[in-house]
Amino acid sequence: MELDEVQASMLELHEFGERVEKRRKMQSEKEKDDNENTSESLCESVPPTNETPIKRTQVEDGCDSLSVKKAVVVLIRLPEYKIRALRPPTPQQFYSEDESHSSSDSDMQWEPEDDSSDSDFSASNNGKKAVKPPKNDTTRPPAPQTSSNNNNKNNHAFGHSSHETTKIRPDLPEEEVKVDMMVLTRKRRMRWQRGKIVEIVAKEDGRLKFKVSFEEKGKSLVSGHHIAFDHPPKLEQLYVGARVVVRCQDNKFRFRPGILAELPSRKNRLRFLVFIDDHTPVYVGLPLLHLVCRPLKDALDDIPDSPNKHFMKQYIKDWPYPHLTQYRAGQTLNAELNGVQQRCEVHLVDCSLIQVVFQGQQHKEWIHRGSIRLEHMARFLELKSGEEHKDD
Repeated sequence: MELDEVQASMLELHEFGERVEKRRKMQSEKEKDDNENTSESLCESVPPTNETPIKRTQVEDGCDSLSVKKAVVVLIRLPEYKIRALRPPTPQQFYSEDESHSSSDSDMQWEPEDDSSDSDFSASNNGKKAVKPPKNDTTRPPAPQTSSNNNNKNNHAFGHSSHETTKIRPDLPEEEVKVDMMVLTRKRRMRWQRGKIVEIVAKEDGRLKFKVSFEEKGKSLVSGHHIAFDHPPKLEQLYVGARVVVRCQDNKFRFRPGILAELPSRKNRLRFLVFIDDHTPVYVGLPLLHLVCRPLKDALDDIPDSPNKHFMKQYIKDWPYPHLTQYRAGQTLNAELNGVQQRCEVHLVDCSLIQVVFQGQQHKEWIHRGSIRLEHMARFLELKSGEEHKDD
């Protein structure tokens, strides 16, 4: 009896297992059919590759589907030559590191000591009130420190590139001078005028003379170093020590001869410094400059013997390390006027120049910071000359 019950139970379990297996197979087949039907009914959506990823719902065959495309960012490194092409050019002569590390205008900045010949106060450029030192202060400022030119060869005074500091005439073809050409011609030592070349005369020794008819009136027969081109020069033609003629800014019909002393750089605000033959310094732009057509081998030979000529010889010799004094606006000093040292006050400082006002006559003019007209510079050069003679 018990055996029959066990067999009956086993049979029931077997039947139950078959029913479960049959049910699982039916459910699996049903799910497979549903998946096939769903895949057939889904609507396909493929946006163009150049479109922005968007959600879009399309209705196709009576059904709705939602398709989302994910954005993918791909970074590609540009070649080095493309990167260089995209960068703006940075002229070396205007933004060199050597310039930024040096002081305002020179490798040798000498500030005069505040002794009896100088003022007992100083005023800065920002217009602050000058403060007098206490009377019981008996300390004496240190003597002016001057550096030898050989100790500062790594820092040019007014630029970094060779173009800014060159004092050698460039090896370029000479510009043609011909008949009917408009030129600037020397009429007197400090007066040049515009005229036209009417004839070129060849001398027996091979030298050429140019007969010029002035615009105003009169004619003159002059050498090639006494005529200048009527048009501005090219930058590559210019160098420190070049013989030039400058058109006055306040009178376009007035021209004066001089020597080029500085080429444009960041330090002088991209201007040319010219010493006129009467020792007057002036900053000008390129349109006001005119190159002498056939300068002498030594352009300084065109300047009459004078303190200015000796100053220019020393200036060209020291370039690009000229000796400069350091002054502040409001400071008083002694400077030469009409052959006499007179008291004056610094009104403005402009790169290598200072504008001074003489106390007696209220006369105002620009003076170079290395000029021998300044008492401090004259004394310094005298001491330097004495030391050089001792060494000899």
